[in-house]
Amino acid sequence: MTEKTSPATKGRRIHLIDAARGIALIAMAIYHFVWDLDFFGYVSPGLSTRGGWAIFAHLDAASFLFLAGYSLWMAHGASLRPRSFMKRLAILAAASLAITAVSFFATPNAIIYFGILHIIAVASVIGLLFRKVPAVITLVIAALALLAPHLMRFDALDPRYLAWIGMAAHPYPSSDYVPLLPWIAPFLAGFAASKLTLSWLRRQKQLPAQENPLTFLGRHSLIFYLVHQPVLYGLVYAATLVAPPNPAPAYLSACQATCAQTDEAAFCRSYCACTLEALEQEGLLAPLMQNRTGDEDAVALGRIAMSCSIR
Repeated sequence: MTEKTSPATKGRRIHLIDAARGIALIAMAIYHFVWDLDFFGYVSPGLSTRGGWAIFAHLDAASFLFLAGYSLWMAHGASLRPRSFMKRLAILAAASLAITAVSFFATPNAIIYFGILHIIAVASVIGLLFRKVPAVITLVIAALALLAPHLMRFDALDPRYLAWIGMAAHPYPSSDYVPLLPWIAPFLAGFAASKLTLSWLRRQKQLPAQENPLTFLGRHSLIFYLVHQPVLYGLVYAATLVAPPNPAPAYLSACQATCAQTDEAAFCRSYCACTLEALEQEGLLAPLMQNRTGDEDAVALGRIAMSCSIR
């Protein structure tokens, strides 16, 4: 399918796409703020990674990738512009590597080795292979990509240098893990949708009629993405210096999860409540949760564990 545009409309930005991308970015910022609150202990432990917030994050990532695929056909579907494409790809690759490097120091136990920017970069290259593929076939392949990791997983693909494929049986934990499978599915769906609807969309009146803050965000999505999380993270960290979160809920959650691996739930509830009370009385809870306990605290910690174990 070949996209035909008039000189008046070719290359014209579509406000609706920019606004949709702006909404996706705001949703992403909201989720990252909740993640930061979770990370620093201001909300129930694990809140950002389960239930409604997990669904919210997945839907937002899918919408962002759909729009990335849609925009790729808009920019390079009818006529590939190698210089423009390679410039954008280089920027994405550099930003991805920067995020990986920062996460190595910020979250060493959950390094971002293949996040949202990584997959956009890789999917953009793969997307070019679908320029001459009919939209319907592209959608079928997108559906297969969505199903593949749910049907097949392999231990051999567990290492980070292979886990990005998305079929690892036990991938390494990451603060932002968006593997190629199944996440290329919304990207290809957006690419196919752009093929099917772009000519029609370009003939419509701009919606919104005038540019606004949402379209502005959509036009500068990469800058916003790179800046917003450091700002939010810094603000929440600053809040911990003024009004530190209560570490008790996080301690109870971690204690019970560890205890449940070897003991019954009733014992774990009693044991963790007992140790929490003792740790608070001796002023050891905050140092323990912040990994600031030293050799001089080991005797007290051992005594507390022993005392609560035999109650």
